[in-house]
Amino acid sequence: MSLYIQNTDKKKAIAMQSDLVATSKFLSYVLRHHPAAIGITLDKQGWINVDKLLLAIQQSGRNISLELLQEVVFTNDKQRFAFSADGQKIRANQGHSIDIDLALESQLPPQILYHGTAQRFLEAIQAEGLKKMQRHHVHLSPTLAIAEAVGQRHGKVVVLGITARTMHMKGHEFFLSNNGVWLTDHVPPEFMSIVQ
Repeated sequence: MSLYIQNTDKKKAIAMQSDLVATSKFLSYVLRHHPAAIGITLDKQGWINVDKLLLAIQQSGRNISLELLQEVVFTNDKQRFAFSADGQKIRANQGHSIDIDLALESQLPPQILYHGTAQRFLEAIQAEGLKKMQRHHVHLSPTLAIAEAVGQRHGKVVVLGITARTMHMKGHEFFLSNNGVWLTDHVPPEFMSIVQ
């Protein structure tokens, strides 16, 4: 294979990855936070018809094909989005700042869950606990590695261990999203410790 073909293939792969990232960020924006930005309305559970979404995206000046949308949903390492069982609707799995009901049922969490955050937030977290802020829930990870990866997005990372089972026994509810993220309303300081 010639060097020219190798470089062309590499450029195509980089461009495709860039399209996937940009599309994922755009979908997060409209399906989690601002559907009105492209003139759509989500149903009570956060779903929208795929065809309506693609049309609204096109009318807003972007070009996202069904194939690109499917690629984003199926290959996103964090599984941020899901199609309905019949493939006709799409929604974000969690992380919404708008009022929706994901229809999740309370679940028994594992003994320990993790939360990755930036060092600069640690003092406030230790004083007040983990708060959901503008989101519907506090997001917790099932593994140390996932929490570390999440925390790195915000700066120098600190990973907190959460005694989730003890919290649950004391009346705190936990939910498990479709993509494996554990959700709860608040984590008081007494259930946290620094693990990394």
